[in-house]
This record gives sequence, structure tokens and C-alpha cells, in this order.
Amino acid sequence: MKKLLTITLFVIFGITMNKVHAHVGSSGVQMQGQAGSYRVMVSIEPPDVIPGTAKVTIFIQDGIASKVSARPIYFYSGDKGAPSADELAQVAGQKGQFSGVVWLMDWGSSSAQIIIEGDKGKAELIVPIVAVSTAERAMPKELGIVLSVLGVLLFLLMITTIGASVSDGLLKPGDELTIAQKRKRRINMAIAAALCTLILYGGSSWWDSWAAEYKEWLYKPMQGKADIHIENDQRVFQLKIDTTNWTSMRRGSMLSTLIPDHGKLMHTFLVRIPGLDAFAHIHPERMDSTTFKTILPKLPEGKYLVYADIVQYSGFAETIVDTLVIPAQKTALNAQNATNEEDTYVVTDPLNTPGKVPMDENVVICGKPGTKTVFKDGSYAIWEGKPDRPLEVGKPYALNFEIFNPDGSPCFPEPYLGMSGHVAVVRSDGSVYIHLHPSGTFAMAAGQTFKNRMSDTAKIAHRPLPVVFRDSVDKHLAKLKAMPTLEREQFLMTEMGMYDAKGNVTMGMEHGNSISFPYSFPKNGRYRIFLQVKRNEKVLTGVFDVKVTDPATL
Repeated sequence: MKKLLTITLFVIFGITMNKVHAHVGSSGVQMQGQAGSYRVMVSIEPPDVIPGTAKVTIFIQDGIASKVSARPIYFYSGDKGAPSADELAQVAGQKGQFSGVVWLMDWGSSSAQIIIEGDKGKAELIVPIVAVSTAERAMPKELGIVLSVLGVLLFLLMITTIGASVSDGLLKPGDELTIAQKRKRRINMAIAAALCTLILYGGSSWWDSWAAEYKEWLYKPMQGKADIHIENDQRVFQLKIDTTNWTSMRRGSMLSTLIPDHGKLMHTFLVRIPGLDAFAHIHPERMDSTTFKTILPKLPEGKYLVYADIVQYSGFAETIVDTLVIPAQKTALNAQNATNEEDTYVVTDPLNTPGKVPMDENVVICGKPGTKTVFKDGSYAIWEGKPDRPLEVGKPYALNFEIFNPDGSPCFPEPYLGMSGHVAVVRSDGSVYIHLHPSGTFAMAAGQTFKNRMSDTAKIAHRPLPVVFRDSVDKHLAKLKAMPTLEREQFLMTEMGMYDAKGNVTMGMEHGNSISFPYSFPKNGRYRIFLQVKRNEKVLTGVFDVKVTDPATL
């Protein structure tokens, strides 16, 4: 049998704008990569209530699987405390497709371990999941009425039964109750009524207590406040995390145990509304536990959506959402030259008025599936697909882009933050946002964390000492910042597991001019896709628009 291989992936739950989690509005996860010798795609629909079931669908794209099974594994209890695996059923009429569910019983960092057996041996995928409750279930009105009536009848029946057991139930045939027996029946029925009332009250109190505890653990979005101020003649972006209503049970000192993702502690995306016609990808640095700052690129004035991604040491990833008004930049300020080399911005045509945008060095024209977008250096990207054909809600897609040099020859992008490319997807109203990588919708840092946890034989994971942990992270970030660009990119690719044991590139990172991003659009509407690649040590951003329809509503 071939060597057992574990690929660690991370699943980020997505929820609506008023319940912000890692990624916004995208509840599912899509992943593509290698599991041993099998080329696979994974799609998972997580539950919004814990305990609950996550629907898991596996597509075997290369190889023949005879059996696919899955089991849940929790970050804190590890592999040793996990239940046995359940076999996934093969989908009728769909070659290589298997589907089933995984029960998630505990709140926090969990995972689905997928075990594949077939003609190419045995392989595993460990798919970490941040399991949180984001919704409450309301009892249907009709069911509530029926249960209430049955409860009243049961209450009366219990009292009547107890009263009869000390009176009528003791009579011989033909006898009648005496006054003393009638009094005894009334007394016992009163006692029974009091006891039943106490039992009902206790049950109600227990239920209220359980419901209150559930609400306490109901996921509450992390709040932050973004603003712009001037420092040394530069426009500075600042995001301050609000810890006012934190409790030790829910948050504690988690801000001191954040981990870098792609070498950055925070990834922030700014998108101007309503036209989605200005975009920036920046990386604020930690000033203190709650404050992150960076110099702002030369973005035009306007109101912007702010999406800031962070990852906890346990693999729990969150997106902080805010809105920000950016004032016009004064002529004396020159923020563009002072920004970090990995920070970038672009201006494009508004969503509703394509092609109408003043041209300058950082302007690109938006494209559609099947068309090309020209980067500012003359190279261009083509999105494979039909320009006149909308995509469908809930259907897993591989968003395939081909990159070309200005002369039309294939362009092989350089690594950018350890990846061959990045994509940010934003719905027209801002209710959907996600940061994609060629390997899928998960945070690479969180995936690596869970992979390390799986190799740890401890049954209970211990929390790190915040002060020591933060100090080690800060030293690591300083070391990365001091590295030459090429050395840093190679380090990040190795750190995030982009290479297998033989040194081959994995996880959707094949070196070519084609880049693929797996994704499933969560709802209908118009979407803008910001594609980022690196060429000649410059980060380039292309923009595409697509319409998504829901066949169920047509």
C-alpha cells in the first residue's frame, strides 16, 4: 500500500453581514488539490447550529475510489478523542462523486477527516472546520400549539391519576367514596399539582438556562473601527478592534495569540461603494493588541467597505467588517511610494457604467468570463468561460484564469505572498466577500496549524502563554520583513506546505500560466472579481464581472 498522506485544509464558515465570520456570506468551502495520488475537489456545507451536521461532497478527479469515509476531529481533543469514521455514499449516476455528513458536536475548531481508498492506494485529507452556531431555531407555531395542548392534558391526567390512586382505585366494586376519602383525594391532587408545577418550573428554568448558555456561545462578530489620519505627511489607515463587551469565555486574550497567514498578521481589503470601482489589498501591522496600522495607497476619495482577515492560533479565522470614508489626497502627500511592496491598489470602471473611467497608471478595464483584462504593464489575463452565460448559485466552479505577457506568450506568475495568485470576490451590495487561493477557500496558516495539531498525540491541546506567543510571532514577522523578496516567497511557500516531501508543488500551485480558484457562489446577483498576480516583482490586479442566477427562482 502506498504511503499514507495527509493534506491539511482549512474550512472557513461564512455568514451574513450582520453575523460576520471568516469570509462574509459564503457558508460553504471548496478545495482542490492532491490527496496522495488522487486529484480531488472537496465541497462542504457547514451547519449554522452546533451540534449539527456538515454536508461533505468529494469529487475524485484522478483515480478510482472504492471507498470514501469521514469522521469529525476536534482541535482540542485531537485524533485520539475522535469517533470512528462513517462511509460516504457514492452519488448515483455521478462517477467519482461521494456524499455524506459529518456530525459536529463541539463549538470551536473542528475538522472532517476524509479517508480515500482505491486503485491508487490510501490517502487522507484533514479538513479543519471552525464550528460555531450562527442561528437559532424557532419552533413552528402549529407544533407549539399541539405540544402545549398535549402538555396541559398530560398535566391534568397526572393529577387525576394520582388522585384516583388514593381514592377510586382503592374502592371495591359498588362502594362509594367516603367524605374522608374525598378529602384525601383532594389533598393528594393538590400535592400532585404542586409537585408537577415544581417539575415544570424546574424544566422551564433548565431550558431557559440552556438557551441562555447557547446564546452566550452564539457567534458574535468581532467589531472594529477603521479610520484615516495623517502622519508625517502620509495618509495612514488604522483599524482598532473593539474589546468592550468581550468576556473571558468568548475572547479572552486571543488577540495576543494571532498567527500570520501568508506572512501577514492581517489582510485588509478596501472596496469603494457603490460602484466597486476602487480596490486595495493592504496589510496593517500590529501596533498594540487592538491597533493595526499601515500607510494607505493612493486610493481616490469615497466611501469604502473594509474587510480585515485574522487567524487565531487554533485555526479560528475571522473577518472584521466596517465602512470607511477616505478623504481626497492632498497634492503634498505622497503615500504611494511609502507603502509596503506587497500592498497594492487599482481603479476600474464602475459596476453600472462599464468602460467609463479616466485612464492613469493604476486603472484597468473590467472584463467578463471569456474576455481579457489588461494589467497596467501590458500583460493580461483571460478568464475561461462564456461571456454571455451566467453562473449558477451553489454550483462548485473552478474559476480558471490564463496569464499572458504583452506579446501574447504565456506568463508564469511569480509567487505573491507564497501563492501563485489571489482572488477577492465581492457581491455588488457587499453582502458576500471572500479571499480565495488556488488551493481553495481556507486560510493556509490555519490549515498548517491543524496539521501540526494532528501530529500531536496529546488528547487535550493546551493554550499558549499569550505574552510568549505574541513575542515569538513578532520576531517571526520581523525576520520575514528583513528577508529579500525571493527568499521570503520561497520560505512562505515551504512554510505553508506548498511543496510535498519530494519537493513537488502541490495544492493547486502547479507552475504554469493557468491559475484555478475553486468557489461556489452563495446567492444570485452581480459579483466583481479582483484577480491578483505578480510579474517582474510587481503586484498586478485585474478585474472581472459576472452575473450569478438561481435556477430555483427562475
